Amino acid sequence: MLNIEGLARLDRQAPVVMLNLMRFHERSLDGDGSGWDAYLRYSAVTVPMIKARGGTLLWTGDAKAVALGPPAGNDWDFVALVHYPSVAAFLDMMTSERYENEADPHRRNACAEHVIIATSEAYSKFRAS
Repeated sequence: MLNIEGLARLDRQAPVVMLNLMRFHERSLDGDGSGWDAYLRYSAVTVPMIKARGGTLLWTGDAKAVALGPPAGNDWDFVALVHYPSVAAFLDMMTSERYENEADPHRRNACAEHVIIATSEAYSKFRAS
């Protein structure tokens, strides 16, 4: 469920990087392949939506092992970092009719758990000096 209250406390015009942590169902809930297959269908819809709002995928990859901290509850399958030019752009996408009707069903079919953490930049080697 989208945490509108938590996002409302953020500066809506500030850029944001969303840390996505995903754990997939073994089988897609709609019976159409694996959870990963459903996630690929989700991505096919959402990536153009992200780009249309000025966002970009910064990095994606398989989660391999918990290196520090308790392993229990942290057995994620996949991680994605997604940059949006503003919190408002993220909210616009997530609350759009297209996301609700075309993307979110695939996400629900794919993910046993999906956590998105809004982050603000403290340091980046990519920042212009």
